[in-house]
Amino acid sequence: MAKHLDLEEQEQLAEIKHFWNEYGNLITWVVIAVFGSIAAWNGWNYWQRTQGAQAAAMFDEVERAAAGGDVTRVERAFSDMKDKFGRTTYAQQAGLLAAKSMADKGNAEGAKAALAWVADKSSDEGYQALARLRLAAILLEAKSYDEALKQLAGEFPKEFEGLAADRRGDVYAAQGKKAEAKAEYTRAFRTMDERTEYRRLVEVKLSALGVDPQQLAAPAAPAASGGAKP
Repeated sequence: MAKHLDLEEQEQLAEIKHFWNEYGNLITWVVIAVFGSIAAWNGWNYWQRTQGAQAAAMFDEVERAAAGGDVTRVERAFSDMKDKFGRTTYAQQAGLLAAKSMADKGNAEGAKAALAWVADKSSDEGYQALARLRLAAILLEAKSYDEALKQLAGEFPKEFEGLAADRRGDVYAAQGKKAEAKAEYTRAFRTMDERTEYRRLVEVKLSALGVDPQQLAAPAAPAASGGAKP
């Protein structure tokens, strides 16, 4: 009986050896790949956390410089952010903040460059839209009307459509194109929620062009029935 068990064990051992010779390398590489993926994932998360913390610290630097009105420091800190953490949300926020700070201090070229970078590099549609709207405003102030309209061309996220139309109206009004300005202000008025405070400003612009905003807001009158009654 003992000899029979020994033979069974030998057969099992032979089968195990055969299986390992056949599939051992594959199993080893699969295990390495699995644990390697886990290690890479952990490493990526650690890198992301580290990057986020460093980017946040640099954004604080931009914010402090902007609050202190130190434009040179703002530009330097934002330049560092673009180089080191350009793909982070903090860098895009810093771009908008840096642009405002530079515009307030009369550095229009620096502000345009910062906004153009955000509009081009941001992966967030909201930040892109804000950058394009603010860049269009600076270009409008500089009387670069065609360039401003280029920034306002194309699609905007739904929540920014009214603001884009209003800004296009501003450009056309500055060019003396009243019909186009009316059309864009009307589009902005109809797009914006009636509870939005900014809509009041659009009403003022429409009124200045001879359009009654109340008529735009009023529901359409029912069409008169045609033909004689039987």
